[in-house]
Amino acid sequence: LRPINVGTSSDLKVGQDVLAIGNPFGYDQTLTTGIVSALGREIESPDGIPIRNVIQTDAAINPGNSGGPLLDSTGRLIGVNTAIVSPSGGYAGVGFAIPIDTVNWVVPQLIAYGKVRRPTLGVDLAPDHVARRARIEGAVVISVAEGSSAARAGIRPVYRDRRGRVMVGDVIVAIDGSEVRTGGELGLVLERYREGDTVTVTIDREGRKEEVRLTLGASR
Repeated sequence: LRPINVGTSSDLKVGQDVLAIGNPFGYDQTLTTGIVSALGREIESPDGIPIRNVIQTDAAINPGNSGGPLLDSTGRLIGVNTAIVSPSGGYAGVGFAIPIDTVNWVVPQLIAYGKVRRPTLGVDLAPDHVARRARIEGAVVISVAEGSSAARAGIRPVYRDRRGRVMVGDVIVAIDGSEVRTGGELGLVLERYREGDTVTVTIDREGRKEEVRLTLGASR
């Protein structure tokens, strides 16, 4: 076995030729061709987490293609095929691949730690559907890890008042000025940083905007 030549995805252009290899419907080693249809797309994972900056292609991608390579015309790896949009569940001309620049960041962490260690504020967040139901825009803090930067900065989680009612504490609405509308978006914004970086966190506390400085830790 020989390793595939790895390219880059930062310099891709809409309209350039691409090739996809996979096992659609169990047909091994199938090659399909197409072009880069768009760049910087956002899709949603099965558990509702947004995935940003993916490559859109019209190369035929079907069930069984996921995890296969997307290549440029010279045979260099530029992405990993991952999803389609289709009313029928089959090829409809809209497929997506994770860019190789993202893969190059993720894979070494998977090898070293068995998972991706993303930078963290030291808080747990309410599920996005709960926040939407409560008509809250931002990442709702439901707990703060003891000894974390968030705890030292005084971030307040959900609490109960004297009547036992659940009350919203702090809602994270921005990191270094980048807007955060959901918990999923917070995770995407934090992926720009590394453990040990210091960020300015804008919170909504009982209708007032406040800013705190936090040093990011790493997920375990």
